[in-house]
Amino acid sequence: MVNDQVVNKEHVIKRAIDCLQTEAKAIMALEDRIDDNFLRAVQLLKECKGKVVVTGVGKSGHIGSKIAATLASTGTPAFFLNPLDAYHGDLGMLASGDLLLAISYSGATEELLRFLPLIQAKHIPIIGMSSNPNSLLAKYADVHLSIAVEREADPLNLVPTSSTTVTLALGDALACALIEAAHFQPSDFAMLHPGGDLGRKLLAKVQEVMVCENLPFLTPKMLMKEAIEIVTNGTLGVGIVVDQNHHLLGIVTDGDIRRAMLRLGQSFFATSVEQIMSRNPKTINKDAKIVEAGETMNHYSIHSLIVVDDNRVVGVIDSFSCLPGTRFYH
Repeated sequence: MVNDQVVNKEHVIKRAIDCLQTEAKAIMALEDRIDDNFLRAVQLLKECKGKVVVTGVGKSGHIGSKIAATLASTGTPAFFLNPLDAYHGDLGMLASGDLLLAISYSGATEELLRFLPLIQAKHIPIIGMSSNPNSLLAKYADVHLSIAVEREADPLNLVPTSSTTVTLALGDALACALIEAAHFQPSDFAMLHPGGDLGRKLLAKVQEVMVCENLPFLTPKMLMKEAIEIVTNGTLGVGIVVDQNHHLLGIVTDGDIRRAMLRLGQSFFATSVEQIMSRNPKTINKDAKIVEAGETMNHYSIHSLIVVDDNRVVGVIDSFSCLPGTRFYH
């Protein structure tokens, strides 16, 4: 029953902070559970030839639905099955080659446990997630993952809070581990998300996002006193060395300039571009996918690529034009 007392601001803020700290502590406690059981679960998921079916009742079901969505979006065919629907025809969704991920905090949820023998009869592996390693769910499971928490985050220690957070986090950990195990790439992600902004960006071509105006062109015989002004006034941090037909000859980076200054001293400004430029810089074709540019920059630990068309320079693409979150952003 809700009363009409005035809210105590300090108490409310403290309770909210306590909640976050309790849940954070519960998540960190999972580190000790990333063990052989976890590896076995990842291996089962990786080897699954069919679908991963996630199931759970109530709050566990809501969390299970999100885990299924995360797995599906990262290359593992998955969907959520309500245990109640399993008794009314939906059990037919599971077939040989599939895998069941069953979630129940107590490990004793009747609606879920009742159809697990039917799953075993189909020789479908079961990964169980519960707080009790001795629960019936754990006994049915081929692999059991603990989602036990010290306490829930609510003041009554009753509402599924820490436990659901931990379950979701462990599901994310499984998905992230699978991404690593399956060598899932940004290009794979793009193919599964063609309708979103992220997918469109990944599937777009380099020519759609490259910088192609006011490029910092340099000539081989140009002196560095002139070249350094062009590089400095540009926004790309490089100078592109070309011939009269804009064929690529080399590149002058900020690093090239710094090293040449240290080496040459005062004579630096009277030195020609061709004497300090880096020859054979990394390039990418204008028709390549943006994700290819990002992967190339990742591989060579560089921050920009010269865009070419039949070896003629037509633009520059840098890491800020590619996918946020890929490794060259860190």
